[in-house]
Amino acid sequence: MSIKVTDVRCQKGDAAFLLDDGKTAVLYDTGFGFTGYNVADNIKKVLGDRPLDYIFLTHSHYDHALGSAYILRKYPTAKVVAGSYAAGIFKRDGAKRVMKELDKKFAEKCGVFDYEFLGDELKVDIAVEDGDVVKAGDMEFRVLSLPGHTRCSVGYYCEKEGLFLACETLGVYDGSKIVPSFLVGYKMSIESIERVEKLDISSVVMPHYGLLDGEETKFFLRNMKAFSEQMADFILGGIKSGYSDEKLIELFKEKYWNGHTKEVYPEDALKLNTSIMINLIKKELLQ
Repeated sequence: MSIKVTDVRCQKGDAAFLLDDGKTAVLYDTGFGFTGYNVADNIKKVLGDRPLDYIFLTHSHYDHALGSAYILRKYPTAKVVAGSYAAGIFKRDGAKRVMKELDKKFAEKCGVFDYEFLGDELKVDIAVEDGDVVKAGDMEFRVLSLPGHTRCSVGYYCEKEGLFLACETLGVYDGSKIVPSFLVGYKMSIESIERVEKLDISSVVMPHYGLLDGEETKFFLRNMKAFSEQMADFILGGIKSGYSDEKLIELFKEKYWNGHTKEVYPEDALKLNTSIMINLIKKELLQ
């Protein structure tokens, strides 16, 4: 593959990877707000005096998008690409308040207590829809709308390289397993996964993890649907057995919250997200 992928994260749980073909540089997700300047410094170490040309955002969650405001302070000419739905979310005061609270909470957990919040500087220069093609120098990426984790989730497919920049609707890969993360719809997540299954993909870059090697890519593409279906069956079985939501959350934690996942997935976020998935399964499948 002619595109080099470099991990420019500086904190466990961050999501920021630099794609570079030697002519054009693209940052795939940007991580937290409180780590944004440090991510920009890591980009500088890779690019030297070259500019950062584009920032591709997979969705609007604070741990993926908030860092963009800080990175743009260091690279003001970079063009931010995101789904039009995400662009709308960035304009909502309520959404920015939530981002501030969550970023501050995790920053304090990491020992950072004093930093400027730049949520009001969040922006999207190129708002994309499903099927749009983004030309980043010689690289071309087709946008796929992949709702399920959020309504604004998108993936980016470089057909020439067989490279797919994934989003968390497909699950969160941790090196040995795929942790499902459908937060707005289970069935829509399965539909999104089935769209990706039809693509000719040889390499995948995952949020919070990075570039998968050949065998990891095969494993991920072969199992992303199965892990989500198994998760749904797991929850459904527990509900039918009379387990409380609290019991199901604990069982989920035992099953999935270990290894790399435990390092990058805060426990409170895991509990909240699992409760959301439980409610979705009750709503969509219990009947």
